[in-house]
Amino acid sequence: MAKKNISAADNKKIENLAPDTIDSSGEFMTTDQGLKINDDNNSLKSGERGATLLEDFILREKITHFDHERIPERIVHARGSAAHGYFQVYESMAKYTKAGFLQDPSIKTPVFTRFSTVAGFRGSTDLARDVRGFAVKFYTEEGNYDLVGNNMPIFFIQDAIKFPDLVHAVKPEPHNEIPQAGSAHDTFWDFISLTPESMHMIMWAMSDRAIPRSLRMMEGFGIHTFRFINAEGKSCFVKFHWKPLLGMHSVAWDEAQKISGKNSDFHRQDLYEAIDSGAFPEWEFGVQIVAEEDEHKFPFDLLDPTKLIPEELVPVIKIGKMTLNRNPDNFFAETEQVAFHPGHLVPGIDFTNDPLLQGRLFSYTDTQLSRLGSPNFHEIPINRSINTVHNNQRDGHMRQQINVGKSSYHPNSTGGGSPMQAKVAEGGFSSYEERIDARKVRARSKSFMDFFSQATLFYNSQSEPEQNHMRDALRFELGKLQTPVIRERMVGLLTKVSSKLAAEVAEGLGMAVPEPKEPLNHSYGADANPADYQDKPQKQNIDKSPALSMSNTSKDTIKTRQIAILATDGVDGHSLSTVKAELEAEGAQTKIIAPHGGAIKNTKGIAVKVDMSFLTAASVLFDAVYIPAGAKGLLHNADAIHFINEAYRHCKAIAADGDGLDLLNETYVGSKLKKGKGPATTGVITGNGSIAKEFIHAIAQHRFWEREKNDKVPA
Repeated sequence: MAKKNISAADNKKIENLAPDTIDSSGEFMTTDQGLKINDDNNSLKSGERGATLLEDFILREKITHFDHERIPERIVHARGSAAHGYFQVYESMAKYTKAGFLQDPSIKTPVFTRFSTVAGFRGSTDLARDVRGFAVKFYTEEGNYDLVGNNMPIFFIQDAIKFPDLVHAVKPEPHNEIPQAGSAHDTFWDFISLTPESMHMIMWAMSDRAIPRSLRMMEGFGIHTFRFINAEGKSCFVKFHWKPLLGMHSVAWDEAQKISGKNSDFHRQDLYEAIDSGAFPEWEFGVQIVAEEDEHKFPFDLLDPTKLIPEELVPVIKIGKMTLNRNPDNFFAETEQVAFHPGHLVPGIDFTNDPLLQGRLFSYTDTQLSRLGSPNFHEIPINRSINTVHNNQRDGHMRQQINVGKSSYHPNSTGGGSPMQAKVAEGGFSSYEERIDARKVRARSKSFMDFFSQATLFYNSQSEPEQNHMRDALRFELGKLQTPVIRERMVGLLTKVSSKLAAEVAEGLGMAVPEPKEPLNHSYGADANPADYQDKPQKQNIDKSPALSMSNTSKDTIKTRQIAILATDGVDGHSLSTVKAELEAEGAQTKIIAPHGGAIKNTKGIAVKVDMSFLTAASVLFDAVYIPAGAKGLLHNADAIHFINEAYRHCKAIAADGDGLDLLNETYVGSKLKKGKGPATTGVITGNGSIAKEFIHAIAQHRFWEREKNDKVPA
């Protein structure tokens, strides 16, 4: 056959099929098959508020590619910690749902709960400013149920088709893979500044919720609106909550950064050691119930994952409790291989048309296929259902179940018709029969378009210290940016949340507040008219929600709190042992910190075991500091003085007994004490004996943020 001559133009086409680099400047967006995309912002739905359609090949291609980008760690939520435990319902929820595990208070349903950061890799720090994953696998008699949520009740985006873009933006920048586990860089804030629907979540992410003191001291949320369905087929909407019995507590941002250097496994170790010591973490399970007929009575859309239902409008009903009481035996086999999926349901719980949830229902199975390498990931022990699995799915990589018999199809007669379909009355799952009658569209409901009202509600609901922390967080994050126009866009968006906040952030950045303008709104396709979507903020039913502020959390216990006791040779044995015993009687854990390891001797020459030296300890790893009498040997110890100053800077309780006050007087704290009592010394307890009770009360308050009004402590 004669060789065909190839023209110069054809040669160029062939060369372009496999270019070394691709510059997309000025080019139209396409699918992986080269098809030009008209709308990259909305999945295909049956009506603006309808279910996402399986035929949306653009959504499936985009998310499939995203799910398979990295092997083998999770693309998001890679760094996790987990524990086994159980859940018990308080009383039957039959009025609302037929879910079996929510009926009998005498039944303990096994659970496996995984906590995680979102953005960082497996080796990143626990104390990054980030959302925390909060995923619970219930091993129920009706099958596994996964409640896959976060420690924040909302999310950055409204439609799952934008999830790859969000994560690409927040991950380390692709040209240099910097920064690790941090959002303080150009690509993240560029995306946010062009995506105003994210502003509510940004308020949460810049708040103290993003730097929790412990995984045991944070809330959990299902994020989406789900459905409960009872035995009569009646449906209601439901939001899921986890409320920690230890209360919600955070660390200071300066403290978080230092903990990352001192102990990047701080949260992981805290959870493991608490369970190992018998101090089992507990959360109450709560629900917000909304009747079907009340779906549209709120000034926001229940299907919008960037919105929450204020607890003052719909109270959280606490219906049960989860206790984590056993650490994993093998981190990889359990924590790393556990596979969660919001589509793992039981009868009595079902989905809504939340477009973020709808996309997750496809994504989670797909990403497990990539990570765990087989459709048989459900056979890994940590993922197995406690009731035996029976179906006609066969073979595949790493198959473990050995199926007997000759039939592997349905219907069949060779196997006697087994396995059989179950009627609803026999526990068979049936989806809620929601009426759908709509056009196929790529669009978003106008009811989703209020981007700022709840962001303002959240900010206004915070205490003054919490608002100050949000201001400083935004100054830190935006101050790291290299592109001035991104900062300008962000401060412009902040003016629509709070003019006060925008002005304070701008001042810290050394810039003027931009003139307010309508935000760029990505939430429509290339052919849509932006004017159709620029709805004004909706007036909320309430101006403030106390439930949104961590300052209103429970402050009545010091269980599992870590207390540093600073001591050296010559310590007063009675002063040390008495307060130590009273702290531990209240559930706190104490560590004696000294200039060296091994042991020190008290005034009677009796050896006292040292837990840590100043070289291995740091104030940021503790919740409070106690200085017993007989601390004269530390008067000129720079490490001890720094330890106290730093604890004071981070607003922690400090107590000194007897001549322990002499050591305090050598610190910055002493200069405040000499000027008299007041806000600057709130939480600093001194006296001669009998100070334990007051000290315990102070520790229970967690922090004394009012100290931050004063000048910064040199520590």
